[in-house]
Amino acid sequence: MPEIKTRHLMTFRIQAPEPPNGPLEYGDTPFGYRWVMPVPGGRFSGERLQGKIVFGSDWLIRRPDDATELNVRLTMETDDGHLIGMRYRGLRLGPEDVLQRHLDGDVVEASEYYFRIAPFFETASDKYGWLNRIIAVGIGDRTEEGPGYEIHEIL
Repeated sequence: MPEIKTRHLMTFRIQAPEPPNGPLEYGDTPFGYRWVMPVPGGRFSGERLQGKIVFGSDWLIRRPDDATELNVRLTMETDDGHLIGMRYRGLRLGPEDVLQRHLDGDVVEASEYYFRIAPFFETASDKYGWLNRIIAVGIGDRTEEGPGYEIHEIL
């Protein structure tokens, strides 16, 4: 089998919502504890594309095994005016005190917990149509700017 190789796609930072536009808490459902986090904006930048997050939402669920599943849909706009849809699934898990710091908005080093995503893209743009045909992975963290990811294309 060939070795897996990657190429950096983008650095991605999500703007945290301002109160009172915080999470909508559904509470305990048959699948786990559900809440939905609005994504009011953010930025992305890479060698081949850069721009802003227009809006989106993150449907999170804390599963019975204490892992948190992310299910995110975002609309992004490149600096040259092209719209890109991005959806990703992911997992966040680790020691309870580290996860609580993350939820409280504290800076948490990526090495302190497992925070991974698998994004997919959709666009009608000819210029960025190559995004429709790639597989990507990302590693998440939380900095003073908010949650974010280093996203890599699998070659």
